[in-house]
Amino acid sequence: MDLSPARILKQANVAVHEAGETILANWAEAKSIRHKGRVDLVTETDVAVEKELTAKLGRVLPNAGFLAEETASGGDLQGTTWIVDPLDGTTNFAHGLPFVAISVALWNEDDVVLGLIHLPRLEETFSAFKGEGAYLNGKPISVSGSSRLVESLVATGFPYDIETKAEGEVERLKSILTTTRGIRRMGAAAVDLAYTACGRFEAFYETGLKPWDTAAGWLLVREAGGTVTTFEAQPFHPFAGSVLASNGIIHRELNELMNAPSE
Repeated sequence: MDLSPARILKQANVAVHEAGETILANWAEAKSIRHKGRVDLVTETDVAVEKELTAKLGRVLPNAGFLAEETASGGDLQGTTWIVDPLDGTTNFAHGLPFVAISVALWNEDDVVLGLIHLPRLEETFSAFKGEGAYLNGKPISVSGSSRLVESLVATGFPYDIETKAEGEVERLKSILTTTRGIRRMGAAAVDLAYTACGRFEAFYETGLKPWDTAAGWLLVREAGGTVTTFEAQPFHPFAGSVLASNGIIHRELNELMNAPSE
């Protein structure tokens, strides 16, 4: 498929910002919440924004497929596919916290070629097209230049099935917390990856994420000069079971720390 970066980014950006207005319009309204799991929520806004984005992005590239959070039923990435998280940080949204994002990525053949992460409450839009660099509100961004773990701020999140994985998560958390400047938990992987891309965090790690959580941010970090792998130091893929994104400088040391056996 012929992909024109300028046209696709412009039109997708318009669609994402219009969807962001829907989130803002529903911000102060009473929220109808249902549970996909004990702590995995979905609201009417998630569903409405996904429907809106599917329609508008479908007009940008009529022949592209979709992999979207609220309507996904397994599947794979083939050909050209939009990967959409209509509202990353649904729990934040339900509690009135501003760290919510729309995450849109475009997969073409064997890689993500476009990434957009829009934070409507904070009026920040991160964008990237493969080979064209990464941007925040139209201005170039790059990862942090920090080379020491003790000076590094690291972000993380926890899987929805934390009950069965708490021990391993706590051990990893302890190792990183006692070695770095600190850990932040924003509650939205798209935000964590975008903040790593622009140097606010030196790194981000998490397990149990889905393609719509990571695809756009994966490209952003790469285009901003960073490194993204699995916990096993293997090349990352949207269906990988874990993600470690960093400024690249501290990547190996942080990776080894995360996988070091507990005492």
